[in-house]
Amino acid sequence: MLVGILKEIKIAEKRVCMTPAGVVAMKKNGHDVLVEKNAGIGAGFPDADYIAAGATIADTPAQIYEKCDMVMHVKEPQPSEYDMIREDQIVFTYLHLAADEQQTRALIKSKSIDIAYETIEKDNGSLPLLLPMSEVAGRMATQEAAKYLEMPMGGMGILLGGVTGVEPATVVVIGGGVVGINAAKMACGLGAKVYILDTNLERLRYLDDVMPANCFPIMSNAAILEEMVIKADVVIGAVLVAGAKAPKLITREMLKKMKDGSVVVDVAIDQGGCFETSKATTHTDPTYVVEGVIHYCVANMPGAVARTSTRALTNATLPYAIEIANKGWKKAMQENKEIKLGANVIKGKICFKAVADAFGLDYTPVEDFL
Repeated sequence: MLVGILKEIKIAEKRVCMTPAGVVAMKKNGHDVLVEKNAGIGAGFPDADYIAAGATIADTPAQIYEKCDMVMHVKEPQPSEYDMIREDQIVFTYLHLAADEQQTRALIKSKSIDIAYETIEKDNGSLPLLLPMSEVAGRMATQEAAKYLEMPMGGMGILLGGVTGVEPATVVVIGGGVVGINAAKMACGLGAKVYILDTNLERLRYLDDVMPANCFPIMSNAAILEEMVIKADVVIGAVLVAGAKAPKLITREMLKKMKDGSVVVDVAIDQGGCFETSKATTHTDPTYVVEGVIHYCVANMPGAVARTSTRALTNATLPYAIEIANKGWKKAMQENKEIKLGANVIKGKICFKAVADAFGLDYTPVEDFL
């Protein structure tokens, strides 16, 4: 199979979907790799590294889409790419379709094979290709919150961890999954007073066991959520419903009761966001203010630390990419349930129910194609 590695074109996105080491692994499995010019430069991988690994360099994305059997990205295809996607071409990347009707309809029109990183799922319910970027985004969420609490950034002027004799900031993390636990770990490590909310009692027991003494796992409900948000200096939204739009848990009315200069970080923004007032921002213009509260809603947070996140992402995605390349998409889905769950759009049909439900479109089980 000829595999294409595309350059990211989303604003301030410096990651690349495969390292030169990944190219070596692809070549060992008998596949050729076409890499778009300068695709890896932002993550510290010049074209010479890819050439040394056995890849061929393409000058334009059009050449990648025209020639390759499978194309890979980090972020979802952008509007300028929609018409390049060919019928029966495998598109393997983060898609987040439930929050993006325009892209969903473009992929339906293309009749391509669209496999989403974020819905590949293991038997235990974990999301192995979302996990490494969730780790990065969770840790970054706390870093960014600490920065925007500073007065020069518009914040109320609180040091997250406080100092001797001065109370630390109060951080509320909504969701005790991978993003949430990583955000909480960072906030705890800096000395903040951290509350982590979840609705799963077993998860709360686990968090109570593993988190430090300045972290307080709390069972979440509407009343508790409002109470905690009002006293928070920072709220980190870390809620995920796999493949579906995120629930709007924090309303504008709740936001009005928060402190001026407090910070909310919506890590769920890729799936539409979990604050009513959330809208996607970029690394070049990351924040805005609503009701006196600073909103940080960057939709590709790990792109800011591309050297770390590129390596972490390749570690996770490469085995699946090799399996799809070795077997073809249909056999790979027949033999690996995890890859089958990654099917979002196949030959013009939506094969992930949460995406179909998000837009009131028809749902076709992927088994119909297998």
